Amino acid sequence: MAIIVLASPLVSAENGGHSVTVGINHAPPYRVVGDEGVTGLYVDIFNEIAERVGWDVRYVEAPFRRILLVMEEGVVDVMLGPLKTDERERMMAFVAPVFPPERKLFFYYRDEYRINEYDDLYGKKIGVLDGASYFETFDSDEKLTKEPIARYENLMRMLELGRVDVVVAPELVGRHTVRQLDIDVSVSPYQVPGEHSYIAISRTSPVFSRQEEINQVFDEIRQDGTYDKLVMGYRDHASK
Repeated sequence: MAIIVLASPLVSAENGGHSVTVGINHAPPYRVVGDEGVTGLYVDIFNEIAERVGWDVRYVEAPFRRILLVMEEGVVDVMLGPLKTDERERMMAFVAPVFPPERKLFFYYRDEYRINEYDDLYGKKIGVLDGASYFETFDSDEKLTKEPIARYENLMRMLELGRVDVVVAPELVGRHTVRQLDIDVSVSPYQVPGEHSYIAISRTSPVFSRQEEINQVFDEIRQDGTYDKLVMGYRDHASK
């Protein structure tokens, strides 16, 4: 599947800053691709950093696994929100743990598929986002039956239709998707604490050398309150 260049307003440096291509997948409320452009918590945080660094930003959309591939190929410079793994570190630098941790939740539709502990996952058909990493034990467990799909919306529809038994998703993404689709699914008692996710830069990108600058600007937006304001705005919206 080809990447799609998004026709949307972009962050643009006033003085002709470096051009940066950012690969994103549609995963509300973190990364939202719609008719009015590109938004979402991760996008807003990165746009704030990019503006202060002085980057012209172009967004391209593709499924999550495809973004990983084009990062390795150097087609895009930056990816927003991947978790750090040894395999991924070979092709990208995890610059700063910019994005807040999110618990991993296990959604179910029928009571017999409620997950009370990790071992309850065995024998279940588990819907996962194709290419995503959740937590090391789960990711590496070859005894689990996983059904990789490109979008969380499709996973939740499959759950409702009984094509998967359980869907694992980060908390905000999962709850947002269920609410938007207006489907009656439940959250299992078993949950996994989240990890910070990162701004990641392709090791073949010309902006690879700008890592320290990103970290400095991230410190600035934390210290001046911009970061907390952005995060709390999304958390307040999600809790309604």
